[in-house]
Amino acid sequence: MKVKPPAERQGTGRTDAARGTDGAGRTAGQAARGGLLRRHRDFRLLWCGESAGKFGASVTSVLLPLAAVSVLHAGTFEVSLVNAAAWVPWLVIGLPAGVWVDRLRRRTVMMVSDAVSGVLFLSVPVAAWFGVLSIGQLLLVALLAGTAAVFFQTAYTAYLPALVGPADQAEGNAKLHGSAAAAQIAGSGAGGLIAQSAGAVNGMLTNAATFLVSLVCVARIRHREPPPAAAAAERARGALFREVAEGVDLVVHDPYLRSLTLFGAASNFFLGGCNSLLVVFLVRDIGLSAGTVGTLVAIGGAGGVLGALLVRRCVARFGTARALLLFELGVPALAPLMALTTRDAGMAFFVVGYAAVALGVVAGNIIKAGFTQAYCASEVLGRVTACSAFLNYGTLPLGALAAGGLGAWLGVRPTMWLLTVGMPLAALILCCSPIRTCRDLPVREPGTT
Repeated sequence: MKVKPPAERQGTGRTDAARGTDGAGRTAGQAARGGLLRRHRDFRLLWCGESAGKFGASVTSVLLPLAAVSVLHAGTFEVSLVNAAAWVPWLVIGLPAGVWVDRLRRRTVMMVSDAVSGVLFLSVPVAAWFGVLSIGQLLLVALLAGTAAVFFQTAYTAYLPALVGPADQAEGNAKLHGSAAAAQIAGSGAGGLIAQSAGAVNGMLTNAATFLVSLVCVARIRHREPPPAAAAAERARGALFREVAEGVDLVVHDPYLRSLTLFGAASNFFLGGCNSLLVVFLVRDIGLSAGTVGTLVAIGGAGGVLGALLVRRCVARFGTARALLLFELGVPALAPLMALTTRDAGMAFFVVGYAAVALGVVAGNIIKAGFTQAYCASEVLGRVTACSAFLNYGTLPLGALAAGGLGAWLGVRPTMWLLTVGMPLAALILCCSPIRTCRDLPVREPGTT
């Protein structure tokens, strides 16, 4: 894989001006036609579908643990198991999923994933109506919906470069991640309100509806991918393992991909543990109602929208590498404030700490997604994405399980201290990588692999 050295990209502002671009890779003609949402119908549909799915996923993250706590009276460790089950599939099928996505039409993969998720969440209220809902079913739903999410996320990340041109990918990533953050905020707040008005179990009907909306939007996209070249030929025995190994080899031996993957794994371990205890911490330790929990998470989650709005300005001013360090190391240093949360005025600690984490996560994800899409060839993008996600998302259930065990042993608040302190410390991995010395992350030269 041939890339431009970071040093060659120091003067991107002057080069953009000379080419007549706006600094985001768009030509003056493109800028005059308006934003990507206005002029690109297929991207608009993808954006609507992804936003609806993220809203549903955010509602789920509130309603599933609330159903376990308030309806089935689950303990701390059982709630952590439900949260962990959604991420376990990344450890089990995360790597081969990238190969399968590269072999299939990615739009079709996303549609099937949406359909499966909708049916799964519909099964929860149906089981409750017949009086057979159990923790076992919640675990199964979380596990299978997590499996569908593995395929959707891998396919969606690899599909965007085929849908929009290179000049629009930065704007596309910013809009997708920004709307995802906004949808998660709305979903978190709505999850608490839905739980109070309709109940945590019946609220799952909302989840099913959002995945139906996503399915319809993705199905209406007109762009059709050509058949994957490798799919036409019969594969020899062991081809799957060789293709998985190719993706692993690219990530392991590339200093940028390796550093970002290791950082993501460490950061998500602490983030997954923190998220798995949030509902228990706020409801049982602080004594807040379900509606208040949803409201606090929604207000704090606004940091994610702020991150999506700030990221392109910060990248233009500081460069992609320096902005990444700012968002992943500097801003999340406020995360430990969440462990200081108390009732009344003390809830401000949670809002500030959670907002800092949300801002850093969303802005950092936008930068990393743009880098991966610009750095990796299209034919291996699914495998590279899945390999990174295997570790990045695979540590989320490990963090959730560790948090559940520590919460039951040490108590929830001391465990929250450990987890929130660990979040910014994980970014020290980036300081030990080539990213520390760069202004900008490298890009792949056109026509190279």
